[in-house]
Amino acid sequence: QVQLVESGGGLVQAGGSLRLACAASRSIFSINRMGWYRQAPGTQRELVATITSGGTTNYADSVKGRFTISRDNAKNTVYLSMNSLKSEDTAVYYCNALVTINTPPYTTTNVYWGQGILVTVSS
Repeated sequence: QVQLVESGGGLVQAGGSLRLACAASRSIFSINRMGWYRQAPGTQRELVATITSGGTTNYADSVKGRFTISRDNAKNTVYLSMNSLKSEDTAVYYCNALVTINTPPYTTTNVYWGQGILVTVSS
């Protein structure tokens, strides 16, 4: 089991910056991939950025060059630094953890979510 707690959301003006944090209840060394997703009203949840245990990152095209995902293994925390925020970035942001367990011949993947945190960008 992994509990995820997000923090750092709030209201910011367009062009501003915010940094979200996601604290995990256990060492993130054993978490294969962590990431951030977001969901705006009336839309489906979408991927924002992910980072693997090896440090490989992936970003949605809409945030490339503006958002940076990073991890601090010592603090069991993943961050999302958001710069040059736009009104269309307004959404509830969710932290996500993906844990793969290999028990030959079976492989099980468990997915965990945080409770979500609101980011509002005013234009």
